[in-house]
Amino acid sequence: METPPWDLGERTVRFTVAVIRFCRALPRNDESAEIAKQLRRSAASVGAHYRAAKRNKSDKDYINKINGAIEEGDESLYWLEVLKAAEIATPDSVQPHFAECDQIVSILVKCKSTAVERRERNKGSKKRQGTAGN
Repeated sequence: METPPWDLGERTVRFTVAVIRFCRALPRNDESAEIAKQLRRSAASVGAHYRAAKRNKSDKDYINKINGAIEEGDESLYWLEVLKAAEIATPDSVQPHFAECDQIVSILVKCKSTAVERRERNKGSKKRQGTAGN
């Protein structure tokens, strides 16, 4: 069964699993092992940060945790680019993971901007409520 594209939690799990499997197929040498370790860590952190964000205490907390997910996604994109540029992995093998990560990061950026807008609206609403009684 295919994951609905709007189920970001499930998408991040599937992305992490796909990256783990991709890393298993990399050449067995020191440079590949080091990059694979970094890539697996950052890919898994995208979903972990997103999951933590869903259990936020406030808009500020949510935005902070989404920022962490975005940063980890950007790091994953970096390591995928390195694997391709260093010719450790073929462009064809990197591309689907790069495309999925890029989409996830784009969604997270939109989530963040929506939360920032909501926070600003709420701040404005509280200010108006505070001055309405004067």
